[in-house]
Amino acid sequence: MLGWLVVNEFLTSNKYSTLNDWLLEAAKKLDINLVQKTNAELMVGCLEDVLEKEETPDFVLFWDKDIRLAKALEQRGMRVFNSSLPIEICDDKSYTELVLRNAGIPMPKTILAPKTFDTVGYCDQQFLEVVIQKFGFPFVVKECFGSFGQQVYLCKDRKDLGDILSLTGAKPILFQEFIESSFGKDVRIQVVGEKVIASMYRYSENGDFRANISNGGKMKPYTPSEEEKDLAIKCCQIIGLDFAGVDLLFGENGKILVCEVNSNAHFKNISDCTHVDAAWHILDYIKKKLKGELA
Repeated sequence: MLGWLVVNEFLTSNKYSTLNDWLLEAAKKLDINLVQKTNAELMVGCLEDVLEKEETPDFVLFWDKDIRLAKALEQRGMRVFNSSLPIEICDDKSYTELVLRNAGIPMPKTILAPKTFDTVGYCDQQFLEVVIQKFGFPFVVKECFGSFGQQVYLCKDRKDLGDILSLTGAKPILFQEFIESSFGKDVRIQVVGEKVIASMYRYSENGDFRANISNGGKMKPYTPSEEEKDLAIKCCQIIGLDFAGVDLLFGENGKILVCEVNSNAHFKNISDCTHVDAAWHILDYIKKKLKGELA
């Protein structure tokens, strides 16, 4: 079985190369010939040149967010995991919000900022009064495109809001109620093929409201409730994901809320924490799916 592992040409740090190598090693264990390709090697408009010289893969493990390339591969009949639309939905937090809330998934109350443009920015900020009136301070501001919690801000007052908007400029953003009961803690659930394979509890000890490990958070294995497992799996089903990392928050009175869904979740931390090889599970799922052993 031949597969392509598509990664981003320009993400070359150890954080990314370690994951790529992990996936390639997992493929070897499963007797899958997985060949790494970058989005620069497979530029849309040059794909035919590549396919003339190389065997068409049985599948593509798309470990990038180059949506146009994913769609182009699908248009040429390739089976792409995850497919382009689910990746697109997850890449844009506002898109995730629209899809999941429409399906009745419990999430923090959210307001999507009106679209603006680089040439004008938010020259009229009257709409912010509506946000302040609805949420009060503090509330959360998120850039719609971002990873590792690095584009997520806690806004405590009007000065914070001005500073945050100076940082984000004209980028798409959303505003979200602050879930105080989940300050500095959340749960990451790794789903593969509609099954929960691993879960971890993440917590901050440095006063950061975010629990992301990349921001200094700690982690420990976590046994999710049936409600938490069902919610994570349901999110994947709604979006159409083959695998994902689903982040849950602890709402008031024990209510569980979905924070984010990650189509290309960096699984090193959860694998290190739980000793579950997420890469192996992803490749094993793909192999069984292609062989018709799974629905």
